[in-house]
Amino acid sequence: MLPSSYDATFGQKSGQKSEQHMSYQRKHNTGYILRICGIAALGGILFGYDTAVISGAIDALKTYFNLSPLETGWAVSNVVIGCVVGAFGAGPLSARYGRKKALMLAAVLFSISAIGAALAATFTWFVIYRIIGGLAVGIAATVSPMYMSEVSPKDMRGRALSMQQFAIVFGQIVIFYVNFKIASIASEAWLVEMGWRWMIGSEIIPCILFLILVFIIPESPRWSVMVGRDDQALAMLTKVSNATHAQKLLSEIKESLHQDQQKHRQKLNYGDMRVRFILFVGCMIAMLQQVTGVNVMMYYAPMVLKTVTANAQEALFQTIWIGVLQLVGSAIGALLMDRMGRIPLMRYGTLGAIAGLLITSYALYTQATGYFALFGMLFFMVFYALSWGVGAWVLVSEIFPNRMRAQGMSIAVGCMWLANFVVSQTFPMINDNPYLLSNFHGAFPMWVFAACCLFSYWFIGRYIPETKGVSLEKMESVVMAKRYRQPQSETQRTPL
Repeated sequence: MLPSSYDATFGQKSGQKSEQHMSYQRKHNTGYILRICGIAALGGILFGYDTAVISGAIDALKTYFNLSPLETGWAVSNVVIGCVVGAFGAGPLSARYGRKKALMLAAVLFSISAIGAALAATFTWFVIYRIIGGLAVGIAATVSPMYMSEVSPKDMRGRALSMQQFAIVFGQIVIFYVNFKIASIASEAWLVEMGWRWMIGSEIIPCILFLILVFIIPESPRWSVMVGRDDQALAMLTKVSNATHAQKLLSEIKESLHQDQQKHRQKLNYGDMRVRFILFVGCMIAMLQQVTGVNVMMYYAPMVLKTVTANAQEALFQTIWIGVLQLVGSAIGALLMDRMGRIPLMRYGTLGAIAGLLITSYALYTQATGYFALFGMLFFMVFYALSWGVGAWVLVSEIFPNRMRAQGMSIAVGCMWLANFVVSQTFPMINDNPYLLSNFHGAFPMWVFAACCLFSYWFIGRYIPETKGVSLEKMESVVMAKRYRQPQSETQRTPL
């Protein structure tokens, strides 16, 4: 992210008059900023597209390659291996070669994965190409928001970064619809033989669009300064502001980078109890987001719904609404997060997610036909999206104090992908277990996720502090106060 001085110059420095602030605001090239952020957000669309495409293809893949429950889980979860590697490698990659080139690489990897997986003749090659896609997802998920934060002024940063979350969900909705349309014109036999290939191969269209458009965006001004390309940084900053402000901003970025280099020489002490506790809280937030059951809704929804619908086509159609309701829930969460506060919204959302899982489990257990199971999934998705879907990313971004934010977020996001892998890998093994399936008809995994949500509800109240209105400089004391169950002082908050 750009230094605080970047925020100050685009927005207002502490103590500046509001009149001067409004003067700065009028000088923003808003349309240009939103355009380049929108192009970067295409990485988020491909993120959602690539991770959700498997939901429509998994049933046909299972039949085509004659997969066991273990292999079915591997067909879905292998992509996470690439995500972990891509996420950890994205930082050094974007630091050395730039944000723009990292996004170009992600677009190329997305394209290779889409074509290769669609044409794969064996299950082994299918897995290899999907892991390549995972590398692209890991890079895009890290670099796209990084780029957007570095080119956006303070008063537009929230709007710009929200594009990433909506892009991910939009990508999921698009592929849900594409999967449905492919299934609607095909027989079950054709879906098994060729349909899944068209579903996966359809990703090449947004891949090419991303690869073309990423060439026209400028490089991040901060990276340009880091590698000594001051003229390039100044040209970009002038385009989003004006020559006077850009020159002043360039000097402040250079000074901030010098200060960053001084701070980076101080190594983080992981033996420090305070560091370990804050890291524990951040990693738990990231992992608990994944054990709510959302992966099942996104990756395996057609498999689950097929047991209570007439055919695969209807199951795929119903899956579209799961993506739509996630988009709605994300919008609600974005609106309420700063109004209600993190903790109330997270706790209410968790209770709603539990209710949705129990409704879904009841429909599966009783083998109720119609839309009862879908209603439970939609109910779950709205409450998950407005709480854990939005809130986990907000909290993980806020919970770490300045001195450990980069390292802490890297570890927490890595733990998030690992939890994603465990859930995606084990669900088919539990769901297809002969004893559990014959006795509970697919409801047992939903009860497991409901229990995990119940634990999450307790963890929120016990370990996660309210971070609304808390300055980042005071975050460490707020988190540690929660550890010792001390009341959160109002003096630790800053006016919104």
